[in-house]
Amino acid sequence: MKKSMTTLGATVLILFAASSVGASTASAHDTEAPKGKGAGKTVTLTATLSELNGSGTSGHVTAIVRNKMIKNIEVHAEGLTPDAPHAQHIHFGDQALHECPTLAQDLNDDGRLSTVEGLPSYGPVAVSLTTTGDTSPASILAVDRFPVSEDGMYHYNRSNIKFTDVAGAGPTGGVGTAKEVAAAIRAGEGVVVIHGLDYDESGAYSFSKEGASELDPALPAEATDPAACGVLH
Repeated sequence: MKKSMTTLGATVLILFAASSVGASTASAHDTEAPKGKGAGKTVTLTATLSELNGSGTSGHVTAIVRNKMIKNIEVHAEGLTPDAPHAQHIHFGDQALHECPTLAQDLNDDGRLSTVEGLPSYGPVAVSLTTTGDTSPASILAVDRFPVSEDGMYHYNRSNIKFTDVAGAGPTGGVGTAKEVAAAIRAGEGVVVIHGLDYDESGAYSFSKEGASELDPALPAEATDPAACGVLH
């Protein structure tokens, strides 16, 4: 499964870029920034993570963003599938709603939200919150570099994450530049999503009755469906 998940970046980006919906706005509060370059462009953002798909997952996110860099971000989550990797990202798209999805986005009426069904709400991946290495959208499903829950929880902390250009995040659905993406997230339009849940309570990601992921038929939906979401304000 690891090999398949790490090769899905291009596929997922294409799917994310295809999303096209109306936009809305959110807000963030400037922190007391240090003097010097970028002093007026530093904000502290927080998000409360709420469960999706009946996962039972909850948590909290705190991020300090300055100019085109996340100076530090912490994710504290619990109620996760134990001893399993969980892909986690900051999503943003200029044409997205900048919010967490609801079952109203369940387009095929199967009683669950897939990652793609949630795109109109949260947009494409802007930052991959990996534990090491690359943090760009290219690492969307670099499963070997995402946090693994211990007893159903993890505490993630990483510093100095640079924003990059993002396919599908621009004003007309094209490429959003790193500067544009960073400014939007500082303004409160970023959405944190954690993926991976155990529908059949088997103790691991498996091909439950929900079947295969729409991102790759070789993967179970359990491995890629969203488990928790929160908007960074």
